[in-house]
Amino acid sequence: MAWLASARWPLLATAFVLASVVAAGRLGPWEGLLAFAVVLLATAVAPRASAPAPREVGGGVKALREELSAILSGLPDPVLVLDRRGFVTVFNERARAALGEIRIGEPVSFALRAPEVLEAVRAASSAPQTVLYVERAPVERWREAHVAQTRLSPGAGVLTVVALRDLTEQRRSERMRGDFVANASHELRTPLASLLGFIETLQGPAKNDVAAREKFLEIMRAQANRMSRLIDDLLSLSRIELKAHVKPRSVVDLAELVRGVADSLQPLARERGVEIALTLAQASVRGDRDELIRVAENLIENAVKYGQSGGRVDVGVDLGAEGARLVVRDYGPGVAPEHLPRLTERFYRVDVGDSRDKGGTGLGLALVKHILQRHGGRLTIESAAGDGATFTALLEPADAPANVGQDLKRAS
Repeated sequence: MAWLASARWPLLATAFVLASVVAAGRLGPWEGLLAFAVVLLATAVAPRASAPAPREVGGGVKALREELSAILSGLPDPVLVLDRRGFVTVFNERARAALGEIRIGEPVSFALRAPEVLEAVRAASSAPQTVLYVERAPVERWREAHVAQTRLSPGAGVLTVVALRDLTEQRRSERMRGDFVANASHELRTPLASLLGFIETLQGPAKNDVAAREKFLEIMRAQANRMSRLIDDLLSLSRIELKAHVKPRSVVDLAELVRGVADSLQPLARERGVEIALTLAQASVRGDRDELIRVAENLIENAVKYGQSGGRVDVGVDLGAEGARLVVRDYGPGVAPEHLPRLTERFYRVDVGDSRDKGGTGLGLALVKHILQRHGGRLTIESAAGDGATFTALLEPADAPANVGQDLKRAS
């Protein structure tokens, strides 16, 4: 046995010492034999820390792979580890979620079909690489890839680490911010240019023309009001976004609030030849009163302006299983289905000229959406060309359990 061969010299020395002790009469023969047997047994079972059993090659690779997987699982971004040939060795679950099916031992090009990243993998031997690329299908996604080579130990083989970061939301935010600034500038520049033009006309050719002066001053007043509404809406959006994480907790009587808004809009309705019909049931909600007034004003005013050809706007408040509802229905020309998903976008209009003629800023429904989101509610729009439109604002009832608002938010 290997252990006996390695311990032969200590055992021989022990046997010589015990034999000398027995010969001197200090131990009997059987006692000496028993002592040697104990030493022999201790030698057989003693741990041999200096000579650990080597791991099998296959088991070592598997253990290393499991250790790397455990480390990568704690990272927030998709990560792949490649061998020197560019074959996948390890990856985390976020990489599978981002890239789809990934198999150990296959070339990285099977999972990552981005030429920029594959070129970065080849160039990583000289220096770490960072590249930006875009995936066009199934949806457009922007990603940043960081590629670098490393070794787990001085004598180990080279590994290539590919870490991906999703920049899609950041890019969309940047694009939306740019579009927002461009649209806001355009919306302000148009009435401002009109005002400057009429001022120059009144100071020049129409200086003494009373009829022209009255006409131009009325137009200037309308343009100034339009700029004022636009600035108010922009400031309201900014305030709502700043408070988006703070959910209102005040109790508001939704039926009483809507009745007051409808009364204030009666002059506009009479001017447009529209009847506002109310059907209001008792419904208290948790919310910011001023913001909910903006919701009701925007929805009812839009229905009066854009659905006036129907001659009637139905406004209802009720309390159902889903929550408290404010429903505004007009009988006008309606909205074609392709426009419905974009109606709550800032500055989006189905008919730009018609919207401006009616004094719209293009921000009304965007305001409604953001206010409802802050309240944990949602807005739904149903319409068909020629069949009017129905806008439904769903809100959390005042006496709802704490998780109802979260349910409404998830459903939106």
